Amino acid sequence: MPVIRAAEAVVHEVHGSHFTSYTAPSRGGAELCAWRLDVPPGSQGVPHTVSREEVLFVLAGTLRVTLGDAAAGERGQPGDAIVVPPGSSVRVDNPGSEPAAAWVTTTAGLEAVLPDGSRFTPPWAR
Repeated sequence: MPVIRAAEAVVHEVHGSHFTSYTAPSRGGAELCAWRLDVPPGSQGVPHTVSREEVLFVLAGTLRVTLGDAAAGERGQPGDAIVVPPGSSVRVDNPGSEPAAAWVTTTAGLEAVLPDGSRFTPPWAR
C-alpha cells in the first residue's frame, strides 16, 4: 500500500497561500489529486474558474468560498465540506484572524482560468 509521508509532500506557494501536494499523477496517483490548502488570516483569494469538481474539507479556521458573482460566499468551519462544481468561478478567502486550512480533492487534469483569461495548471494537480 503506497503511503505518502508528510516529509515527502511538496509545498507550493501561490498568491500567499500554501498548497501541500500529497497525491497527483506526477506523484503516483492515477485519478485523484489531494492537497492541504493553508490560507493566512485576513487574506482574499484570487477568483478562478475550475475545470473539474473540487471538494474542500475545512480542517481549521474559517474559509469563505464564493461561487460566481455571489455577493457573499458560504462560510465553512472545521468539519464542513464545500463542493465546487466544474466550470464554476470560485474564490477562497480567510476572513478570520487565525490561519485556516482545508483538505482539497479533485480529479486529475484540473485547470484554472484566471480573471485575465490566462490558464493555470496547478503543479499540485498534475
